[in-house]
Amino acid sequence: MPCTVEKHEKPAAKAAQAMPDRGGENGASCSVGRWSAEEARAIYNLPFNDLLFRAHGLHRENFDPNRIQLSKLLNIKTGGCPEDCGYCSQSASAENGLKASKLMEIETVLEEARKAKAAGATRYCMGAAWRSPKDRDMPALTHMIESVKAMGLETCMTLGMLDSDKAEKLADAGLDYYNHNIDTSERFYPAVITTRSFEDRLDTLANVRNAGIKVCSGGILGLGEEAEDRIDMLVTLANLPEPPESVPINMLIPMPGTRLAKAAPVDPLEFVRVVALARILMPKSHVRLTAGRTAMSDEMQALCFFAGANSLFMGDTLLTAANPGDDRDSSLLRRLGIQAETEQPA
Repeated sequence: MPCTVEKHEKPAAKAAQAMPDRGGENGASCSVGRWSAEEARAIYNLPFNDLLFRAHGLHRENFDPNRIQLSKLLNIKTGGCPEDCGYCSQSASAENGLKASKLMEIETVLEEARKAKAAGATRYCMGAAWRSPKDRDMPALTHMIESVKAMGLETCMTLGMLDSDKAEKLADAGLDYYNHNIDTSERFYPAVITTRSFEDRLDTLANVRNAGIKVCSGGILGLGEEAEDRIDMLVTLANLPEPPESVPINMLIPMPGTRLAKAAPVDPLEFVRVVALARILMPKSHVRLTAGRTAMSDEMQALCFFAGANSLFMGDTLLTAANPGDDRDSSLLRRLGIQAETEQPA
């Protein structure tokens, strides 16, 4: 169907629509091509209220703004990763004494999945600290996928780089999502990671997509990057042949022993701007608040939800970092009138 532009008489609406229009109310429900860095910068630099107005309008066009998707993340293999990601406590280069573990027993993974479903999660994410999975790991991984799906949960894995053969094996087992973040802009990327290239990450995303698995990919704020890098990261994701279905936005948790342990914190309003831009550039994707929520006030998270975030991770931990926990999250969502996707409307 053709896109139509609905007229708005209020000044805020006029200001929000002064930027390049992509069709549809507030701009982007019908894409007409690739986003340029210039377009994205113009949107990002809108007055804050106008930016949120535009993002929230798109959010309402594509989602129920009072519903949120809940995921649970389990670390199924901890530490010993040979990559040198400057933010990661599981890197072998991190000086923190973290011992590498073996792949978790399948029954332990499934027991945690049962708990996650009982707590309201609809997606179960399993992460392993690897450069890439080895052939010997595949039977256990496919068993995990099949068993978790049998519980009625969506499945997601993050295992490092994937070649096309391993992506096909995970797809054959029924994997719904694969997470592989691009972390930052291509320009800034070498300052954070040197053991795998930016192109390596894009290759993995292509292998995942070609195998028929949905893509989960986002980035991390607070690595020392500039606003330009945050914008370019989102433009890269939005301009993939198909944008990711899920876009996690992380705020760096400075971890002891890592190269970025003393990184400067991110300005909260700048973080909200990135969430809003993600919603505008990728209006049909879930935008997930991921790491760093323990350092976010309730008010900051509420602004993120208004700007278009509609997914988060449950539980007390994310891999090796702290997470707010179900009690705090339940209290915040209740105060905001936001319900989990699994809840019946009040």
